[in-house]
Amino acid sequence: MPIQKAEKEAGQNTISDSESPLAATDHEAILDTISSNTLSIGEVAKSLTPDQKSFILRRLHFDTLLSFDKLPPQATFMFEKIEEITTDQAIEILKEAIIEHDGDINVPNEDEILWKALVENPDITTTVNKDETTAPLSEKEKSSDHHEENVYDLDYYHIVDWSLQVRLEAALLHYWSPYPEVRSVCDPYDDPSVPVETVRVYIIGIFWTAVGSVINMFFNNRQPSITLSVAVVQILLYPSGLLMEYILPKWDFKVFGQTISLNPGPYTFKEQMLATIFVAVSGGAASYATYNIVVHKMPMFYNNQWVDFGYQTLLILATNFLGFGLAGIMRKFAVYPVKSLWPSILPNIAMNRALMSPELKQNINGWVVSRYRFFFIAFAGSFAYFWVVNYFFQALSIFNWITWISPQNLHLAVMTGTLGGLGLNPVATFDWNIISYLSPLILPFYTQAATMIGMAIGFVTILGVWYTNYKWTAYLPINSNALFTNTGETYMVTSIVNERSLFDQEKYESYGPPFNSAASLVVYGAFFALYPFHIVYECTVNHKQMKDAMKSLGKTLKNFRRSTFEGHNDPHTQMMKVYPEVPEWAFLVILVVSIVFAILCVKLYPAETPVWGIFFAIGINFIFLIPITTIYARSGFSFGLNIIVELLVGYMIPNNGLALNFIKALGYNIDAQAQNFVNDLKLGHYTKIPPRALFRCQLVSVFIASFVQLAVLNFQIENVAGFCEPDNHQKFTCPGARSFYSASIMFGVIGPKKLFTGLYPILQWCFLIGFLLAFPCVAIKKYGPRKFVKFFEPSIVIGGMLYYAPYNLSYFIGGFYASFAFMHYIKKRYEAWWQKYNYILTCGLSAGVAFSSIIIFFAVFYTERELNWWGNLVSFAGIDARITGRLNATEVAPEGYFGPRAGNFP
Repeated sequence: MPIQKAEKEAGQNTISDSESPLAATDHEAILDTISSNTLSIGEVAKSLTPDQKSFILRRLHFDTLLSFDKLPPQATFMFEKIEEITTDQAIEILKEAIIEHDGDINVPNEDEILWKALVENPDITTTVNKDETTAPLSEKEKSSDHHEENVYDLDYYHIVDWSLQVRLEAALLHYWSPYPEVRSVCDPYDDPSVPVETVRVYIIGIFWTAVGSVINMFFNNRQPSITLSVAVVQILLYPSGLLMEYILPKWDFKVFGQTISLNPGPYTFKEQMLATIFVAVSGGAASYATYNIVVHKMPMFYNNQWVDFGYQTLLILATNFLGFGLAGIMRKFAVYPVKSLWPSILPNIAMNRALMSPELKQNINGWVVSRYRFFFIAFAGSFAYFWVVNYFFQALSIFNWITWISPQNLHLAVMTGTLGGLGLNPVATFDWNIISYLSPLILPFYTQAATMIGMAIGFVTILGVWYTNYKWTAYLPINSNALFTNTGETYMVTSIVNERSLFDQEKYESYGPPFNSAASLVVYGAFFALYPFHIVYECTVNHKQMKDAMKSLGKTLKNFRRSTFEGHNDPHTQMMKVYPEVPEWAFLVILVVSIVFAILCVKLYPAETPVWGIFFAIGINFIFLIPITTIYARSGFSFGLNIIVELLVGYMIPNNGLALNFIKALGYNIDAQAQNFVNDLKLGHYTKIPPRALFRCQLVSVFIASFVQLAVLNFQIENVAGFCEPDNHQKFTCPGARSFYSASIMFGVIGPKKLFTGLYPILQWCFLIGFLLAFPCVAIKKYGPRKFVKFFEPSIVIGGMLYYAPYNLSYFIGGFYASFAFMHYIKKRYEAWWQKYNYILTCGLSAGVAFSSIIIFFAVFYTERELNWWGNLVSFAGIDARITGRLNATEVAPEGYFGPRAGNFP
């Protein structure tokens, strides 16, 4: 509940309270003082000259202010710190940063070079070039007529004032962040007296968590899915918070001796952030366990009607809260380290700043529009435009224009098609819902580039597999995630299992084994290669980070009373130390309760799963927890443990699809949900939300969302016509559940032994290939030209091959263009513009799509008011919409079917 405001000295002109320039309390600020004592440029840092102040403002990207009579509080704060810090202290800070961030993929090359130049060339005027060299200023640069006789007009990568710049760079590192992305959305100070965990946060958080869970669960089984993203909910939270501020009475009451204010005054930024996290932790996506439920209950899958609401409740609570329990351990190495950037959360902070933080007028490359206004311009344009691409002219969304040249040309559709092909199309869509599939304005450009390289390799490989008819793939669609019979029909698991949904050998001998498409084979092979590759590569290249994480984990297991902040001294952790921590035992209790729920699932229901399988799922997550999370934290790339769990469970519990489904739900979701919780812990870390307030809100949010999602899913199963059918006209084809189902047959009912030794023996070699491939990649990373290998992330390259079946290049090419434009070119050339508008742009576009899609669905699609004309039919008229194999089994295969002969099935 809100922390009572500390008494502050009236009329104070500084925005910080500090005892020494490097003390932890030096980050504390009084926001009331900030808002009431805005200072002009002449009133701050009086020991600095006007030219020096101008140089600092340019480094901070505040030189674009239309007036310097009122400085932003961030600028005032940094002026104070630059003036207070000594050059000796600054040099030590830079030296530590050079060591800590050596090769840090998220630190701009120019910054790293500048730090080294400042340390190596004390009190020398030099130019820092981008080819990692330093050179003295030229005579032209020193001349009196250069830049209107002012050397300070040179950009901040020139060393023109060593003493000033060494303090400036050190202050940025010590009080703010080494990453421009973080500096663009976070403040270098905090006010612990601001109300955070208020009654109104719980009111609006519970309401919008329920609404978000309804919408995201409803559209989760649609392709492409529609998400009420966190960015959209933030827009709704803001007026909701203001409404609570207006209507709630200003009453105080006591609970357990603590005074709680029903309405503690103006709705605050921290309340908005806590409400955002409240919704984001569970309302931002559907629970993975829902795939398990769909596969169990739907008639075209297992058709197990014993999966009642009781089983569903135990399953979803167990899977969701197991991850929560592990999040407490992960925060030591995934939240507090400064290198754990978590780029995916930064737009959420930027959006809330635009909504709630006043800003001074700036002119950035001719742009004077505020963040707030810019957001609503982008939102309105996106809202209106999505009606065009999603309803009036759908060909602009699925722009498979190359296939229009020859609609019935199978080979053209296979190469370039969006619906059933591999999507090699340079202009594949004009739909932001597709362009934004891999968050192109959020994740670093190197992530997008590496993904595209991987997809290109996957493209060639899949074509090779299909056109050579390797393992009978030419009889099947090239890019499907379904399983097929030996005549090319959809595989039905009910044809090979008994009444308990367990493998029936006699039925299997009659029906035959399942077969994968070419794309599915490549995806499985890439997955098998990725696991050993990533473990070896990550633990070798980032061995220090892995070692520190393991030490932290070991100390935590050894001493649960140890402070979670111990060993972390970056500015944001320093600011968080004023708040009480969440004890380790609280996370441990949740972990134990979750395990109990999981045990009840397999003991009370015919899930055909041994109890030891639950502990196996937890153990496999501990092994992969650190290396998977660290790459996600720095790059935004993640992959699940579902495939490795499937493989191991398939060997340990053969011919049992039910056990595989259950353990897989635990094995995948523990890590995925833990990363989701950690993601929100980092969001709270950046915005200085008290950890215990965050913990309580996360618990309530997950509990509510779990039941809401179950209610929505059961409604869909009972009421949506053709739910999960491949030809569902509302696009509820259940791609995720279908992949879940296919995997359960392959690895559970049939089993990996039959898979490897009989159908696809080459897949087992992918583990060895991945392991061996890691060593040359490690050598390239360590000994290759630094300028090029800094952004070398081979795990992401392999990960790019995972995005096929049923998706393809068409879903990523547009995003790659957008990422190059905004995350590379504009970020590098127009950093001030990028810092102010980039994240707001992606929030506005995504919010417009989400609102528009919801209205379109219920206004026209749900009531079947379809608009049938050429622009809506052309994308689906050709063979791209119904690609089959290039060979027909009944016509060309021996005896009318392909694969192993009857009586010799593996």
